[in-house]
Amino acid sequence: MVQTEQLSRWRLILGAETENTFGSMGGAPLSAEELLMDSALSAIYGQGEGFGGGQGGGNGPSAPVLSKWLGDLRSLFDPEMVAVVQNDAIERKGLKQLLLEPELLENLEPDLDLASTLLALKDQIPKKSKEAARQFIRKIVAEINKMLENDVRRAVTAALNRRAHSPLPSAAALDFPCTIRRNLRNYNPELGTIIPERVWFFDRSSRVNRWHVILDIDQSGSMGQSILYSSVMACILASMSAVRTSVVAFDTEIMDLTDLCADPVDLLFGFQMGGGTDIAKSIAYCQNLVDSPKKTLFFLISDLEEGGNRAALLRRIEELKAAGVTVVVLLAIADGGRPFYDAKTAQHIAAMDIPCFACAPEKLPVLLERTLKGQGLEDLVKESKGKN
Repeated sequence: MVQTEQLSRWRLILGAETENTFGSMGGAPLSAEELLMDSALSAIYGQGEGFGGGQGGGNGPSAPVLSKWLGDLRSLFDPEMVAVVQNDAIERKGLKQLLLEPELLENLEPDLDLASTLLALKDQIPKKSKEAARQFIRKIVAEINKMLENDVRRAVTAALNRRAHSPLPSAAALDFPCTIRRNLRNYNPELGTIIPERVWFFDRSSRVNRWHVILDIDQSGSMGQSILYSSVMACILASMSAVRTSVVAFDTEIMDLTDLCADPVDLLFGFQMGGGTDIAKSIAYCQNLVDSPKKTLFFLISDLEEGGNRAALLRRIEELKAAGVTVVVLLAIADGGRPFYDAKTAQHIAAMDIPCFACAPEKLPVLLERTLKGQGLEDLVKESKGKN
């Protein structure tokens, strides 16, 4: 029995071309479910054309054929395996149709690589598919948001002194949680409410002098996953009154996307992935956004593949640090968090005593808290190097 199962597994791995060979070795015919699995996998990994050829006027498979194939995949494999096969379908068979048909987008398993590809193709998406494309991206955003939001909010709250109070009354600065907590003993059961003896107000000057977080994000074609994580984090930060957030995207041109931070999907569709890179030009733009250097946290998120003037890039980063700005360079990530970047430029930046590393997405809240507190990032840098 065990041998028969093993032969069936090898038959599925090696494809229909080996059917006779395994039959002569005592292998049992594939079950109905195994045949369905074999057909779904052969469409991508088999030696034939796959999907039974095209239909209609084009040379590719029709949407109904692809929809059935996606449905079979989802019924046969777990979500992680489905995501792998979907990506192979794009690369091996050139099935960009998967990302351009609304009925297909609705059935795709959420996946970072597919989301990156979809964002790169966003200008080619037909009108009928635009809403389905946004919903697919929203699924990815929801997953990232679920991973990051609570920890990012906790990190910012822990790092900043939100308990600074002022004796000057102001309805806009009323600290409700503190006022309620410190007056619990004054609860009146007859009225069913708290009668406060004292009301606490935030020090409005501390809100005026809040931290300014600038995310300067490379939008070249290799930055897909980094853009996804950075955009979600930017929108979480932008929703918090404790910090002020600016988002800048660049290739050879500069795009200030700060006004799109109310919705991460809008922000992601604001990026124009592809093209060259002029990092120095973008940093120069960001320098003009700095009004209180010692209260500014500047993130450069890039693969550091400078298409412009590398000397100017290094000089401007050094100028930011010399002015008192907290500078952190986050290297591009892909393929499960593995970094890729221009090593020579990264070495020059690290030599300025500026953190320059690929941060695992789940570590972003820790990174944010430590930088706001002025703490070192040495262990995060070492951890990143250990994964290279």
